[in-house]
Amino acid sequence: MTGRPAAVRHDITLRVNGAPHTISVEPRRLLSDALRHDCGLTGTHVGCEHGVCGACTVLVDGSPARSCLMLAVASEDVEITTVEGLAGADDSLSPVQQAFSDCHGLQCGFCTPGFLTTITAGLRDNPDPTREEAQEMIAGNLCRCTGYQNIVAAVLRAAELRDGRP
Repeated sequence: MTGRPAAVRHDITLRVNGAPHTISVEPRRLLSDALRHDCGLTGTHVGCEHGVCGACTVLVDGSPARSCLMLAVASEDVEITTVEGLAGADDSLSPVQQAFSDCHGLQCGFCTPGFLTTITAGLRDNPDPTREEAQEMIAGNLCRCTGYQNIVAAVLRAAELRDGRP
């Protein structure tokens, strides 16, 4: 009796939130699964598995990327930032995280990690957005609960907090 051939595995080192994570993965392992199951970073959520909802958004070299569309083996030479990496070294909330809290920008929280990473990058590129620019900034992320008004308010509040405004 012949068994199934052993799956080919690749030893890779992902740089996530400033720290190396050496893992062994099959070639088709998605980055989202590697982050959650191999690195133990469960903040990255998987919703649609087709790159549509944005729940799995992480920052790759500072730019938002859908981790459910990326292979882990193709992510070895980049800096990955997950929602866990947004807080300060002392575990203080980032301005975007604080703004979500201040403005009640979450309800069930499932989509929140993708919004937080997307907005973090968006505010880096546009530190003082208008309401319309804030709406455009989050247009690629879906939320079933909030109606988006508090999320837009959180984008604008995060811009204030980043500028040191009360």
